[in-house]
Amino acid sequence: MSTPPAERPPFRVPVGTAANPVLEHDALARLLALGASEEFAVGDTLFRAGDDELDFFVMESGRVDIVREATADSPARVVAEWQAGEFLGELSMLTGQASLLTARIVEPSTVRRIPNAVFKQLMSNDGALSETLLGAFRARRRLLMAAAGRTTQIFGTEGSAAALALRRYAGRMELPHRWYDVGTEQGRDALEASGQADLDLPLVVARDTVIAQATPLALAEAVGLAYRYRDGDEFDLVVVGAGPAGLAAGIYGASEGLSTLVVDALAPGGQAAANSRIENYLGFPSGVSGGEITELGLVQALKFGVRLSAPAEVAARAAAEGDHELTLVEGESIRARAIVVATGARYRRLPLDRWADFEGGSIFFATTELEARTVAGRPAVVVGGANSAGQAALYLASLGSEVALVVRGPDIAAKMSTYLVDRVLSHERITVHPSSDVTGLLGGDQLEAVTLTSSATGEHEQLAAAALFCFVGAEPRASWLSGAAVDVSGFLLTDVDLPPARRAGRGPLPFETSISGVFAAGDVRHGSMKRIAAAVGEGASAVASVHRALAMR
Repeated sequence: MSTPPAERPPFRVPVGTAANPVLEHDALARLLALGASEEFAVGDTLFRAGDDELDFFVMESGRVDIVREATADSPARVVAEWQAGEFLGELSMLTGQASLLTARIVEPSTVRRIPNAVFKQLMSNDGALSETLLGAFRARRRLLMAAAGRTTQIFGTEGSAAALALRRYAGRMELPHRWYDVGTEQGRDALEASGQADLDLPLVVARDTVIAQATPLALAEAVGLAYRYRDGDEFDLVVVGAGPAGLAAGIYGASEGLSTLVVDALAPGGQAAANSRIENYLGFPSGVSGGEITELGLVQALKFGVRLSAPAEVAARAAAEGDHELTLVEGESIRARAIVVATGARYRRLPLDRWADFEGGSIFFATTELEARTVAGRPAVVVGGANSAGQAALYLASLGSEVALVVRGPDIAAKMSTYLVDRVLSHERITVHPSSDVTGLLGGDQLEAVTLTSSATGEHEQLAAAALFCFVGAEPRASWLSGAAVDVSGFLLTDVDLPPARRAGRGPLPFETSISGVFAAGDVRHGSMKRIAAAVGEGASAVASVHRALAMR
């Protein structure tokens, strides 16, 4: 049975743009030298939607269409076409994600095929060419993200914690998707058109896969981003946690020749991804969002050949013939010669009645666009006295919300950077409530108001609140690392902070925990500075110790 023709776009991706750069003669020659030519006839495919570990293709002659396959609510559509001298590919080649598209030959063609492993080595070793290819891949991914017909559909209700978790995951992984709020007429119509209206929400439709009561892990498995054991998998370095410290460790490990896997229980970014604007990070005088830092770090890690899997939550670590074996919650085992723990810390929850009812729908621990959109223009409460709370208050106020910043201590300058203090105090839509605690939550399905209690006077006050953003204290994510020495709060002790009785027999290296060959970096480590720049430095420095530990073996 022949494949029905796909609808064609009104234009090609213009030559010379970021998504379709012109390769210099020398660069093209370096690419062609890495592969072998193959002949293809009309109707042949180079790859199909759902394939993974794609090879890299350069068109020598002929033409190939890149096709988004038909879905329940839209026909097949050509999203791009490539001709002689142009190359195929986008970010999924580096992430290991299953292809979103099909490449179909539409004219007799000669194509140079470069094996995936060879291509990844090129990306690590050829700086100039990899920069050009990465720029094209990122531009093509942005085109996919903006395309009207996206591959993955997420159905749910606005304010649903489970739906928000899916959207947050898809956003951080730059997974092209479309969100449908079934509380709107458009969302209900789209759900009916999908033919899955009788299934439980949140619902994911990804190509031929339908997932009811979907979770980020189920979505990751459907699109090929979950960890999958491959024959011979054994890593020099496994980094647990993909925040700034973890991504830095991954980059420095892979760029210096270590086979490196980075896993994260949620998605890349850590607490940094929760920050809407960071203005004291070196090299970004105009400020940068945590999401941008995460995106750039992730692309850089992929360039150097880091293998990334998320969500992939580690449940336990055990010794294994001189190495380490990590067991994931879903049962997979990973073998590593060394480990860097960069799992960071999570903001604490407040011990209040109905907290669990509102968390994820009206109570948040981040102020990215997703969370802020739920409250824009309506009153919000931010709890906390450090930089994250100040940045959140300013961001919400910029979106038109009246913001109550609740600080337990008497002075917000005690833990917040001066530049933020000045802006917070001078902003007309921010009111600071020092020496105060949130002691009550009021509302129906969604939060409507909070009760404040002054620790100075004992007086109570009720404030309207469509959402509460919590940035108070932190607790380490290290309970899975049993047997490691920790401080009274559970943060991992390393090197000079280890009691003599808990030090590795040869003496601990910098950033090494009480378990030989296991290192800690970033917020999870006792004594860390709890700043993004410091976390990046610790991740890089921990890898220097990894090299020394492996050399000693």
